[in-house]
Amino acid sequence: MRPMPTDAILGFAVAGTFVLYALFGGADFGGGVWDLLASGPRKAEQRALIARAIGPVWEVNHIWLIVGLVLLFAGFPRAFAVLSVALHVPLTLLLLGIVFRGAAFTFRAYDTRGDAVQRQWGLVFSGASVIAPVLLGMCVGAVVSGTIRVEGRVVVSGFFASWLAPFSWAVGALALSLFAFLAAAYLTHEAHEPTLREDFRRRAMGAGVAVFVAALAVLLLAREGAPRVWEGLLRSPFALALHAGTAVAAVASFALLWTRRFQWVRVAAAVQAGLIVLGWAASQYPYLVVPDVTLHGAAASPGAQRLLLVALGVGTAVVVPSLVLLFRVFRPAPTPGAGSEV
Repeated sequence: MRPMPTDAILGFAVAGTFVLYALFGGADFGGGVWDLLASGPRKAEQRALIARAIGPVWEVNHIWLIVGLVLLFAGFPRAFAVLSVALHVPLTLLLLGIVFRGAAFTFRAYDTRGDAVQRQWGLVFSGASVIAPVLLGMCVGAVVSGTIRVEGRVVVSGFFASWLAPFSWAVGALALSLFAFLAAAYLTHEAHEPTLREDFRRRAMGAGVAVFVAALAVLLLAREGAPRVWEGLLRSPFALALHAGTAVAAVASFALLWTRRFQWVRVAAAVQAGLIVLGWAASQYPYLVVPDVTLHGAAASPGAQRLLLVALGVGTAVVVPSLVLLFRVFRPAPTPGAGSEV
């Protein structure tokens, strides 16, 4: 049996980092969405829960984005160069949104100049939490649309039309609704009070419906807006298996929300989101940027790939146990019965 090529291993690693970023960093963005949409008599308690859940670990969740970008830069430099040029506008806006979001979250917690100033910081935090996922999804839509064209080593098209197309907007809406769904599902488990759990249970079910509608819109628009993904979604056996798993996880998420099995809701929601991201990666394989940049064609030299895999293995052995310890130490422990029925 032939061993898997190193470029394919690195490609799976890049896809894995984006899955982890969606599950952790994406949920943080979703928390900002619900901070903006907090309402009702428990509005203050809802925002306090979001801040308590995000606060201890929100900075570290961006490590997965950093690792993914480093792997892309070192392992697939041609693809990194193409994306940096073709998508420099939305990527710059995305990074600014991440920076403003983090700064506003910190200043809101420590600024003592009064409620009005804290509300202003809160608006910046929640607004950036809405804009950043949309931009991230629009970049993904542009990558798979086939409108970023490369001749030799020069990007010749796709600077604006690729990420402003209806298909890219639909992918942005899917990313936003998926992150909001993840956050609400996680917060049903984080909440200690039954009333707060019910608030986020309703939000999770509503966001789950939004995910379905957005995913349907992406599928319908993909036929014209991203033909390669359309073919991959309908004909690739690997992608079809992932979509079937996604459907099962989605049904399980709704069933668990309906029966208030909150301890397992977050697991089903995470599986659903992870399979959606993997399904996107599988549908465009073997392209990194459709249709001119393939995984093999953009890969660095074999020696550089092997060194990168060694560095990835060493880093994983150090970082993962550290993150597990961080979450165990700083995550607030649920009260007894938090995962049971109310």
